[in-house]
Amino acid sequence: MNPRSQALFWLLVLAATLLLVWLLSAILFPFVLGIALAYALDPAATALERRGCSRTAATVLIGAGFFGCGMVLLLLLTPPVAGQAADLLQRLPGLVARLIEAVGPLLSRALNAIGADQPEGLHQTMAGNLQRMAALGLALLKGVLGGGAAVVNVATLLTITPLTTFYVLRQWPDIVQTVDDWLPRDHADAVRGIMRDIDVVLKGFLHGSVIICAALAAFYGIALSLAGLDYGLTIGLATGALSFIPYVGTLFGLISSVGVAFLQFWPEWTRIAVVLGIFLAGQLLADYVLTPRVMGSRISVHPLWLIFGLLAGGALFGFVGMLLSVPATAAVGVLARFFIGRYKESSLYRGAGGA
Repeated sequence: MNPRSQALFWLLVLAATLLLVWLLSAILFPFVLGIALAYALDPAATALERRGCSRTAATVLIGAGFFGCGMVLLLLLTPPVAGQAADLLQRLPGLVARLIEAVGPLLSRALNAIGADQPEGLHQTMAGNLQRMAALGLALLKGVLGGGAAVVNVATLLTITPLTTFYVLRQWPDIVQTVDDWLPRDHADAVRGIMRDIDVVLKGFLHGSVIICAALAAFYGIALSLAGLDYGLTIGLATGALSFIPYVGTLFGLISSVGVAFLQFWPEWTRIAVVLGIFLAGQLLADYVLTPRVMGSRISVHPLWLIFGLLAGGALFGFVGMLLSVPATAAVGVLARFFIGRYKESSLYRGAGGA
């Protein structure tokens, strides 16, 4: 088989795989999450194997410890977070009304100060737009929480994900060997090199992101709660979780916390400034302490590339696409660098003279 036929064959395999993911995206989430957890936990299982533990025993120990700690955290955090979320949903219309009352006069004075004409019905327009935004946010949140199998079925998630994690983690060395046996023999070494590079990027990014997200969630949740901010724990935990996506977590936390602080503490500017200072401190902690120490120079995935991959994955494959977007984006980046290197070594780049 010539190289062109091989390339066509693997392109067809890739297209068929993407089509299958698209068709089954509604049910894939617990399986994909289980595989991702198995991949992340494999280094720990391998380390236990080197110490003389069998693969099955290592899988049981790691799985029980991971999911046990997860259940404890879930039981501890669910009551306060659920209570704050429910209270926020009930108070959201009133918060929007207070925001209109507070911002309307400020906007009017700003327009008068610059000599601009104040549009008729400015307050009514603001009220209508904010109410529509609030209604859209409520509808989206209710859809996520009550969407059943369309997004996440909790019962399925709590049963299938641990099973998938256990079986994939236990069989991980066999899976790797099986996939290696599928590689075309002429290009096996090159593919193995690419996969090693992808593995380094993924492990560095995923492990580093988990540490950074957990640290930021703890920092924001505790600091905002101590500052007396309503829903501080919920906002802090959500900000830490969303910090997995560069800039998105910080932007969400900054807007939501300062907005709630403005409504709660106005006109006490000092307390509003404290909340703003907490997020500036968290951003400095993430950018200049956590990221350099945890990530180091192992990650070569640009944040904008990750954001693009996240949006593209969500648009194409929904929630499963968003989950797969980070590893897929990292893999595409490695592949792009590989093919650019090959291109620069080829006659297409060097020309007929080979200079």
